[in-house]
Amino acid sequence: MLQRAPHEPTFVELFTPKLVTVLREGYGFRQFRADALAGLTVAIVALPLSMAIAIASGAPPERGLYTAIVAGFLISALGGSRFQVGGPAGAFIVLVAASIERHGFDGFLLATMLAGFMLVAIGLLRLGTYIKYIPHPVTVGFTAGIAVIILASQLKELFGLRLAGKEPAALVPKLEALWAARITLDPTTCAVAFGAIAVIVLVRRLRPHWPAFLIAVGLGAIATWALGLPVETIGTRFGGVPSTLPAPALPALSLDKLQAVLPDAFALALLGGIESLLSAVVADGMSGRRHRSNCELVAQGVANVASAAFGGLTATGTIARTATNVRAGATGPVAGMLHAAFLLVFMLVAAPLASFIPLAALGAVLAVVAWNMAEGAVFLAILRRSRGDALVLLATFLLTVFRDLTEGIAVGVVLGSLLFMHRMAALVAVAGEATLMATDQADAGERTAATYDAAAASDRDILVYRIAGPLFFGAAASVGSVLERMGDYPRALILDVSAVPLADSTAALSLRTFIDKARRHGARVYVAGAVPPVRRTLAHEGLRVPVVRYAATVSDARAAAARALAPAVETAASSRAA
Repeated sequence: MLQRAPHEPTFVELFTPKLVTVLREGYGFRQFRADALAGLTVAIVALPLSMAIAIASGAPPERGLYTAIVAGFLISALGGSRFQVGGPAGAFIVLVAASIERHGFDGFLLATMLAGFMLVAIGLLRLGTYIKYIPHPVTVGFTAGIAVIILASQLKELFGLRLAGKEPAALVPKLEALWAARITLDPTTCAVAFGAIAVIVLVRRLRPHWPAFLIAVGLGAIATWALGLPVETIGTRFGGVPSTLPAPALPALSLDKLQAVLPDAFALALLGGIESLLSAVVADGMSGRRHRSNCELVAQGVANVASAAFGGLTATGTIARTATNVRAGATGPVAGMLHAAFLLVFMLVAAPLASFIPLAALGAVLAVVAWNMAEGAVFLAILRRSRGDALVLLATFLLTVFRDLTEGIAVGVVLGSLLFMHRMAALVAVAGEATLMATDQADAGERTAATYDAAAASDRDILVYRIAGPLFFGAAASVGSVLERMGDYPRALILDVSAVPLADSTAALSLRTFIDKARRHGARVYVAGAVPPVRRTLAHEGLRVPVVRYAATVSDARAAAARALAPAVETAASSRAA
């Protein structure tokens, strides 16, 4: 009976939430106290941010709170990361706003539910590992593109502009409409917005552990209430924030609606998977722990289904809140669960106060978030690194800004993959070493091996070619062209593949074409040092005995070739003697 390899985790181990792991390790009052403090810290950060993201997405502010409470609790309780904190994310603003505009809020909720089911399926199929292979220039490019779009979406709130019609969604028409409305700029709104930005910057510089977002929004609300400032607030636009969670409900469902929202659902699932795993990786780097990627995706999927049922937005793991959680001293997932509980308490107790929050202050929060998302230093570093990386970065960035986020990611991944294959193909080296099996006149007919010298010998008996690097379709053409330049074929050809870690069918087929040609010219072909996976791939393309002969090492192959060629060499020696 076959036994499972000791290092291979079982299904249960792969999908056991980190909460269970932490509780098994022993969880006491000291850990709970640390998690409670961290959860409170993250909740204070998430409170204004969740409402700001909801408003920027074209939804009422309470939808962001619903998301942070419901999805935030489930992501921490069921996820594969100790420190992941979930909720509405700035990266989703563009997709959520576009989905709401195309399908209405009910259609968007259906898309979010479908995205949740997709994430669960991706996790259960253990595809989370592949999401992490998206090239870094792609993630930087689409994140910077989203930052530009978020900042553009907040210009109206920052300057108090009044547009004649509905604000366009596309960037260029949006900027044209905002420029046309420049005469409606409101100095009071500008003062509140840029005052809030100044407060955030100063607090972060002077007191980096203080909740800069909440302080800025709180001061803006106090100033608006105390001075009676004529600026738009949550109360004047939305009528306030409810003080309870709604009852769960399913969105309207029909086959036509499912087909209509399917592309949006796929985009939400893709971005959710990428963002959550990136956040989990950041948490691992800060804490020295390791997350379970597929378990994390399943938790993200369940959380999104639940968030949509409560009327919330699309949720994912958020890097800023997760990093805050780690820095605040969290010991495990309980901190993220308590962050959701604290937000629920805030909403139950302080919901009426939210009516005084100026939208300009929330716009300031998102402007700072967009600035941080852009990662200007990293963006410039990639541009200077290489032309290939710069091409991937700029293509992703420009398509995200001027076309569509999904299109930007797709093109960026394709370009990044092509660049990777080109670089991997360049690593493949083919080196030739010719060895002459001849009769040593000074040693009574004993065969010896000497390095082949074209100027000193008239024929070759054994030729060794060493291939190093991954033998895949990207390298097939270059390897084939080098081998084809061999010239005269030897009597025995040895292909040393001991430095080939992997091979695919395309490269194996290319090798088969060359070997068939060599055999037609009378050469015996040996393959030396093939590891089992490479040998299986070659055999699958017909490179079996007697087409080729396998040897463990080049020395073994040479010895076998010498034995096979011995009669021919002796016959040639006899002829010369006669």
